[in-house]
Amino acid sequence: MSDYKIVIPARYGSSRLPGKPLIELAGKPMIQHVYERAQETGIKDIVIATDDQRIFDVAESFGANVVMTSVDHENGTERIAEVANMFSWGDEDVIVNVQGDEPLIPKALIELTASGLLENSEAGMSSLCTPIHDAQDTFDPNAVKVVLDNSGFAMYFSRAPIPWDRDLYKSGQNSITQIAPVYRHIGMYGYRVSFLKQYANMEATALEQAECLEQLRALCYGVKIHMGVIDQPPGHGVDTQEDVKRVEAQLKAII
Repeated sequence: MSDYKIVIPARYGSSRLPGKPLIELAGKPMIQHVYERAQETGIKDIVIATDDQRIFDVAESFGANVVMTSVDHENGTERIAEVANMFSWGDEDVIVNVQGDEPLIPKALIELTASGLLENSEAGMSSLCTPIHDAQDTFDPNAVKVVLDNSGFAMYFSRAPIPWDRDLYKSGQNSITQIAPVYRHIGMYGYRVSFLKQYANMEATALEQAECLEQLRALCYGVKIHMGVIDQPPGHGVDTQEDVKRVEAQLKAII
């Protein structure tokens, strides 16, 4: 696989778990586990991007390449765009966003996200999805669905059940259509630097605001998003204290 970059956005602020990147799991801060998962890819350019001196100091202490970014970013995409500009990365360079709360992320998913851009020059973004087999997930608005075209590019993302099987669903919502695959979106992203430069000038769109899905902004502006399909969703990230206990147990089991 060709070379690419990995950026790990790590904010200190979190409504449910303040200081989340610094939570200790199996004897190391969570951000170090994430950094080590990224290193397993063999990629040289791995950058932690933070807005907090405490995270900066800890990352520096375990030898990470870490940079301080603005506190005003609304999302990780904006933070990664700042990093790309900071390092003067080229328009065709590919960046994978590895979230700072995913200490169990398999390297295969990082590589698949990168390949969506490396193998599809027309794509500005890449992401992942997995088949849904349960009707409850299909009709759950918290499970974001995506419809793909014949080349594996996203046509639309929605909290609604898509594709809508008119004949099947009119009689009830206790089964799932077999006519076409139903995919759940997994929120892992890759970006081409040229897209990140455009993103700064893209205003929020009506569809994005209606669905509360940021990726619809890219589609509305004509950006192609390539979707890698995986067999099953990856393990949980860390959002709650229960997640901390579960993930720590899994880390201890593999160390």
